[in-house]
Amino acid sequence: MDYALILAVGLVAGTLSGIVGFGSSIMLMPVLVIAFGPLQAVPIMAIAAVMANVSRVIVWWQVVDWRICWAFAATGAPFGALGAATLLSLPTRLIEVALGMFFIGMIFVRRWMAARAFRFGPLALALLGVPVGFLTGVVVSTGPLTVPIFLGAGLVKGAFIATEAASTLMVYLAKTAVFRGFGALPWEIALKGLITGSTLMAGAFIAKRFVLRMDAAHFRLLMDALMLASGVTLLGAALV
Repeated sequence: MDYALILAVGLVAGTLSGIVGFGSSIMLMPVLVIAFGPLQAVPIMAIAAVMANVSRVIVWWQVVDWRICWAFAATGAPFGALGAATLLSLPTRLIEVALGMFFIGMIFVRRWMAARAFRFGPLALALLGVPVGFLTGVVVSTGPLTVPIFLGAGLVKGAFIATEAASTLMVYLAKTAVFRGFGALPWEIALKGLITGSTLMAGAFIAKRFVLRMDAAHFRLLMDALMLASGVTLLGAALV
């Protein structure tokens, strides 16, 4: 029953995140935490996120802006590894509370950044890669924060989805390597991650046809609602 729910949510999450470039972790993380506990859920989601980002890069390969990608990943990847190492030393209940508060907080951060017309160059992206990479290592996903960053670099639609995915992929690969090095990624957890990630990959290919027709304003409201629901769910689990 756990796997049936995870696969169903994963397919929906993969499709929706394939349309706007983020959101799969926000939707899947509460389900994984409830099914496997936060210490297993984080590395499972890391593997699934790698697969999801690989699929988005494949779908939109021709429009990836590699200059922007490498500028962000140059600092985002090593600091993502540092964040992952920090995560493994934290108590389980603290992880749940941190994840819940982060998702809810990102609603306001995203809106604040979207209200300002930022245009980020390679240097700014490299500097932003430090805190965002570290946060990605700790809190599973910073998609709501990377969206305004990459939009602020002038990317839209397919180019935005592909470049954000390629950059985030570098961070998740570093994070996954840390989990493996610390023994937090045994074969059982890796298999769960591969199963979960397969649904996200399928969703990314389904999503391509909807990208040009999606109303971005309404979908941003939907993602705010998902972040709120995910944050409240995780905070509730921490208090039980």
